[in-house]
Amino acid sequence: MGLGGENAKVVVESLDVCKSKGRKKKKKQDGVVEDEETETGCWLSFRFIGSCISTRSKVDSSVSGASTNYAESKSTIDTSRDQPSVPVVSSTTTTTSNAESNSSTSKLEEELKVASRLRKFSFNDLKLATRNFRPESLLGEGGFGCVFKGWIEENGTAAVKPGTGLTVAVKTLNHDGLQGHKEWLAEVNYLGDLVHQNLVKLIGYCIEDDQRLLVYEFMPRGSLENHLFRRALPLPWSIRMKIALGAAKGLAFLHEEAERPVIYRDFKTSNILLDAEYNAKLSDFGLAKDGPEGDKTHVSTRVMGTYGYAAPEYVMTGHLTSRSDVYSFGVVLLEMITGRRSMDKNRPNGEHNLVEWARPHLGERRRFYRLIDPRLEGHFSIKGAQKAAHLAAHCLSRDPKARPLMSEVVEALKPLPNLKDMASSSYYFQTMQADRFSASPNTRNGRQGAFTRNGQQQRSLSISHGTHASPFHHQYPQHSPKPTGKAQS
Repeated sequence: MGLGGENAKVVVESLDVCKSKGRKKKKKQDGVVEDEETETGCWLSFRFIGSCISTRSKVDSSVSGASTNYAESKSTIDTSRDQPSVPVVSSTTTTTSNAESNSSTSKLEEELKVASRLRKFSFNDLKLATRNFRPESLLGEGGFGCVFKGWIEENGTAAVKPGTGLTVAVKTLNHDGLQGHKEWLAEVNYLGDLVHQNLVKLIGYCIEDDQRLLVYEFMPRGSLENHLFRRALPLPWSIRMKIALGAAKGLAFLHEEAERPVIYRDFKTSNILLDAEYNAKLSDFGLAKDGPEGDKTHVSTRVMGTYGYAAPEYVMTGHLTSRSDVYSFGVVLLEMITGRRSMDKNRPNGEHNLVEWARPHLGERRRFYRLIDPRLEGHFSIKGAQKAAHLAAHCLSRDPKARPLMSEVVEALKPLPNLKDMASSSYYFQTMQADRFSASPNTRNGRQGAFTRNGQQQRSLSISHGTHASPFHHQYPQHSPKPTGKAQS
């Protein structure tokens, strides 16, 4: 779920039908399925937008109705499950209710291993900072809840006028069960303790009555997913490699440099956020797990994550290791190379699953060109693309032990953003492209056919002999643009 300037989109895709074991399964947004009795290999993937408005209503009612009904909004903690909702009819009852609420909040705070650097916000502070969680402040929505843009003091917790002070992203917790609270705790405890330039910065939190909110640094360029799949212009090759390097450094820190190893477990394009200079930062630690300790080789856990990114051995056995994250990194790297989603049922048969479609191309030099995002139109480094494809194949090895460490991935990626041997200057690439276009019925009459993107026909980015051929032709003749500090919406 992004903490930057992008809105979620309605996408509902059932990938499997789960059998109930006596109670309803809890469905998570952002492609995550959770259940106390989840069966291995049982997945649903979906995202939606719209319930944030109802969430705002719950937020408002929980504040305005606090003095009339202590159970007005559903608690994320099960302590009151066996207690009926009782209307408040006297000041004595109100006092007792407030005492119970304060006691509950106190107990919850004891669960937090809160770092001293985190700021503790009041709910009213964040309500004012986001302008009462109004729809215009909504940035997006994911499995945890809704994310709103807000403004606070540079070094404090009070709200300030929009456009001043420190811009933040405020994430609210859905009022729908205990699991959300567990993820909230995981987020605070991990990001409150872990500090790295490639992890999104957690500024503070709010725990007040049944309200659970987190306050992050604002990431103005949104998520990698947004840039790869939802923008008209393609993300330049050098920027893609810069993002891959930053994300790899984040994972390497979690696996090999943190005081206690952490397995991220939900590495995907929507969880890679970008600052104004396209520096990548990992977000959403709700599914993170402590790595194995001592002589243990793996962590046994319920299968949770996002279909298309999860390592096959983890899906089959529930055995989680850091190499599971390496596999997910390979999938994301392949998405950056190809411009294709990890799973896309709008593609022709045989191309729905990106990894399975790409495997035959990864090891062959001549076929490898078919992998490259056609919207780049040759504006990518030949050596860089070959090395990136080889690295992706290594990360996607079916044998977990054959996958590289993330520190090795970082070293392999370091030179790639700066390579200048553009394929557009290669005679072989030009000949191959000419043969491909001449064989296509859409390229007769000297016009390049429309590229298919996510199953949708798009207008061509390049027209032979046209005055506005490609966004690269005049602006970026030899290499990708240097990022500016200007934020994109």
